[in-house]
Amino acid sequence: MQQLPLIAGADDRHTLDALFINAPLRDYALRPRTNDYTLPVLGMAYIATYAQQHGYNVGVLDAEALGLGIEATAWIVNEAAPRWAAMNLLAPTYEMSARIADLLDPGIALMAGGHHAKAMPDRVLADPRMRHLRALVLGEGELRVAALLEDEQNRRTLPGVLWRDHLLGTRAAGVSDPRTSAALLGPNIDSLPYVNRAFLPQDPHQAEPTATDRRLASERPWLGGASSRGHWEANIVGSRGCPYNCTFCGAAVSANPDVTIRVRSPENIIGELDQLHETYGVTAFRFVDDLFLGAGRVIEEQMDAFTRHKIGDRYVWDATGRINVLNRLTDADLDRLVTNGLREVALGIESGSDRILAAMDKRIDAEMTERVARRLVAHGIGVKGYFILGFPGETRADLDATVRHIRNLWAISDQHRGDIRASVFEFHPYPGTPVWKTLTDEAGYAPDDLLAYGDVDLTQDGADESMRQRDEFNFSVGIQFGDVPLSEVRSTLAMLTREQHERNQAGFGEAA
Repeated sequence: MQQLPLIAGADDRHTLDALFINAPLRDYALRPRTNDYTLPVLGMAYIATYAQQHGYNVGVLDAEALGLGIEATAWIVNEAAPRWAAMNLLAPTYEMSARIADLLDPGIALMAGGHHAKAMPDRVLADPRMRHLRALVLGEGELRVAALLEDEQNRRTLPGVLWRDHLLGTRAAGVSDPRTSAALLGPNIDSLPYVNRAFLPQDPHQAEPTATDRRLASERPWLGGASSRGHWEANIVGSRGCPYNCTFCGAAVSANPDVTIRVRSPENIIGELDQLHETYGVTAFRFVDDLFLGAGRVIEEQMDAFTRHKIGDRYVWDATGRINVLNRLTDADLDRLVTNGLREVALGIESGSDRILAAMDKRIDAEMTERVARRLVAHGIGVKGYFILGFPGETRADLDATVRHIRNLWAISDQHRGDIRASVFEFHPYPGTPVWKTLTDEAGYAPDDLLAYGDVDLTQDGADESMRQRDEFNFSVGIQFGDVPLSEVRSTLAMLTREQHERNQAGFGEAA
């Protein structure tokens, strides 16, 4: 194999069995990216790691993280000449993936998976740009991808694997043994190998110190150095599946009836924390799954183990959380989380309007959010709140309520030890989600229109510096779904992002 340094994790002395490709959000040959960090493709790295451990030479080409254009991405794949090219298809990047696929050498077999593949398999199979597609893998791919690398003909006995029968012009699917299907579709996640970080060139990474880091550096001097140079941080997954049904979310339980909810054992998780520390010097972790602080039973089980292993004496960590679950925790529970190293919780707050929150099926209200946020920051736990503007049916009063809500949360933060940061996004629909069904079946939107994702340059609102680090989030389908004109939704987004940036600069928090 020709040495191509942008390919991560491969052995360039041997032919590539598979090259996993994360498509860019836009063609960066037309407008270069401005941010220099993007979240790692952990799901893809899990599949690559499993394949590598089973003897296959694989690599990852993260075109989004590298800021590559369409033609450059395809050229690298063709020069690498793998047996298989593998793509994760996501709605916002599907067009980029399809354009890359269209440019690939016909001698390279193509497989694909991801949320978009699962939500719209027939559309993907019918796309002429995907003519080299030999396997569409629906759902978790570790075991089935390895089986395909062993022999393409294995697809005939693999559950959830589709392809186009070019002779008959019909969809073909594997016929599997029901006794083995469950394990192939939802593997025991404790049995999977820890992610080989060689596939993730930006993870671990050295993060800029936050206001919380600077405070913790004085409270926990044994962690060392965070106030001046930041922690070495790594992202980690503690579970798979989500029991909630937020209408806009691709992980909604109604969109994934085939997914069995599984939580990694505490000992398995702690083993990965320690491995990352020993190998890379990591002292800070971010749990990016929905359940780590999203179920009371899971919190109790994990914190028992964290206490036994004195995790808080060695590491700090962030996690996603559910407001309604955190609302049920006692002050003693929160103290225990802090003692065990919790630094920040990411919360899907989404709106300050109770009417919109009900439409989203969030099972919270604005008063509950403010109560939970106040308790968290009073204990010194930071909060990163995510908000959606322009949700279907949103009125100007709803939008104004969200702006007030964010400013109320900032005011709460100013009175306590913990920081509250706001990350604000424009609504965009994902196929397969509950709101997608509402928009297409009830509101009459055409799927083609809802899939017309494009990147949006918000710097015209005078928020150039505050929009840095947001390239991967500024995209839209260009449709006004609520009562407020899209231009005003975007100007409100830019205004709030600018205000958050100014708070960061004043020392209240960090980049959103």
